[in-house]
Amino acid sequence: MVTPGPPSLLVVGSANADLVVRAPHLPAPGETVLGGDFAVGNGGKGANQAVAAARLGLGVSLVAAVGKDAYGDQLVAGLVAEGVDVSGVRRSSVPTGVALIVIDEASENTIVVAPGANATLDLDRVDLRTPDAVLCQLEVPVPVVEQAARLTDGLFCLNASPMAGLSAELLDRCDLVIVNQSEYDAAPPGLRGCERLALTLGAAGAVLLSNGREVARAASPAVPEVDTTGAGDAFAAALVQGLLIGLEPEQSLRRACRAGALAVSRLGAQSSLPYLEELHRE
Repeated sequence: MVTPGPPSLLVVGSANADLVVRAPHLPAPGETVLGGDFAVGNGGKGANQAVAAARLGLGVSLVAAVGKDAYGDQLVAGLVAEGVDVSGVRRSSVPTGVALIVIDEASENTIVVAPGANATLDLDRVDLRTPDAVLCQLEVPVPVVEQAARLTDGLFCLNASPMAGLSAELLDRCDLVIVNQSEYDAAPPGLRGCERLALTLGAAGAVLLSNGREVARAASPAVPEVDTTGAGDAFAAALVQGLLIGLEPEQSLRRACRAGALAVSRLGAQSSLPYLEELHRE
């Protein structure tokens, strides 16, 4: 008897080098702030969500683009170490994308992303029909996301961050859309009619809507806030994992809130992402 493997997830998205500095407060326009510790980490919403899903037991592959540089080498090595299939990660002549992140003493952050190689991503020779689910974000060109939606046979999930122009055709194809409050407020009206929409509310938790009607709500566990970077990626991966293994909506949402809270309690993006056993400690 052949034992089936874990559900398969293909992530189409960004991979960035995170350049992180801590500061006493976030700078105002024109202000120079003397910062503290500096670190270079692996990030990008696509790579983060791929690592998060792999830590939760899914069979994960990533389609992304990085440069032929040291940052690209570091990103690929980190993905391999986490068990992510990197056969779909292309090496571009354009430098690896970079995220400039400032974190203040209250653990709030500002992030500016230079897309770099992410802007060159395409889906040439990518099989989107075989995976059980495909997960996209919007740090890569929207036409690539629209193409992924058209070619996906399984569950199609979109973390619509950062918010961009979303066509009615793309929204109609989404089986799950994940946004935070500011993204929800900036989204086109069609977003509110999605079949399944997860709205994250930070420390207040999250709500799951179906065609505009609330079907589940979950609180976020109280944790010491260290760094909010990566929290949304942990939430997205955990919610998709819950749906793929057949959990009830409320249980999936509760586990996703726990994953996001655990990430907030730790420093860094990928370094903060929780493992499956940690979601069971409720």
